[in-house]
Amino acid sequence: MTLILFDVDGTLVDSQNLIVAAQREAFLALGLEPPSRERSLSIVGLSLVEAFTTLAGARAPVAELAQAYRDAVHRMREEPDDDCEPLYDGAGRLVADLAGRDGITLGIATGKPRRGVDHLLRRKGWHGVFATIQTADDAPSKPDPTMLRQAMREVDAPPSATVMIGDTSFDMAMARAAGVRAVGVSWGYHQVAALREAGAEVIVDRVDRLPEALGLAAMTGVA
Repeated sequence: MTLILFDVDGTLVDSQNLIVAAQREAFLALGLEPPSRERSLSIVGLSLVEAFTTLAGARAPVAELAQAYRDAVHRMREEPDDDCEPLYDGAGRLVADLAGRDGITLGIATGKPRRGVDHLLRRKGWHGVFATIQTADDAPSKPDPTMLRQAMREVDAPPSATVMIGDTSFDMAMARAAGVRAVGVSWGYHQVAALREAGAEVIVDRVDRLPEALGLAAMTGVA
């Protein structure tokens, strides 16, 4: 069995507009200057408290910022007919393809809270697809390797048969700390050089090239 763990934001889901808008709303709600778009996206992958501590400093009202951000995200997600977290082109097909292969177990390891992941699974019809789901509510923030260790323990997979796929240096560093393969994707929120420096074994520039990077046959004609 091979355990393939996916990050969510910046890897499967293009949530950058939602993240930037919700951060801006949170900062403004507390009378603070919002970060630049580049700065906003640089902390994607961290859990909320760590993210806002990085953005605003330890002396800032981090808990209040995190709650204002949660409130903004929840409101934006509930707006009718507005898919503010679209899948990257080919991501849905990739997940369906891998889920249908013998010997492959899929999982999620994300800095999103459980509520956000549940929303995604419901909206994309992915309930039952991922055998293990690790969120910001279940473990310390990336790059701490706890969520990967928990995932491997849940499905009885050794590090030698586990791969982490992500778009940030936090994902790559977490994979290295857990002793699993680190596969980076170039379409997310961190630069390729940062992924490589953090320990990416390989960096893929297209969704349909991920199976080959994992040593698998090319994607089938899954819709």
